[in-house]
Amino acid sequence: MKIRPLFEKDRARVLSMLIKTRSFTSQEIDVAMELVDIVLKDQMQKDYQIRCAVNEQDEVIGYICYGPVPMTHGTFDLYWIVVDPDLQKQGVGSTLLKFLEEAVGREKGRLILAETSTIPHYEKTEKFYLKNGFREVAKIPDYYFLGNDQVTFCKKLEERG
Repeated sequence: MKIRPLFEKDRARVLSMLIKTRSFTSQEIDVAMELVDIVLKDQMQKDYQIRCAVNEQDEVIGYICYGPVPMTHGTFDLYWIVVDPDLQKQGVGSTLLKFLEEAVGREKGRLILAETSTIPHYEKTEKFYLKNGFREVAKIPDYYFLGNDQVTFCKKLEERG
């Protein structure tokens, strides 16, 4: 598995993965694809970065979207991490997170934040973050809708001298 930038040829595969996971609403998929299109359209923008995990045939098997949080020093948001459902639990997501930590570290980043929902469908996501060294730092009740809280997870990176 290799990690590389997102290319135009990957757009359809990313969309297919988002749909295939059956984890996201159509509105969430639209937002994810909006970020994909921003990255593809303007390689010079700095708000969003997307990197893809690819197999030996250079096909996307997972991707991660992240970016610096404006008006902070070293805080980054993890916007999306998606792995082909047929390849989940094989280390693709953890490899993408390791890449993210290294990339954020090179940018003198200190914190990585990830927000998610508390509906039962997202329990796997919460477990994934906890398994990879994130901890829950905030919860906003009824954020998305009644009974669906927003949870923020944070991973503090080691100080780099």
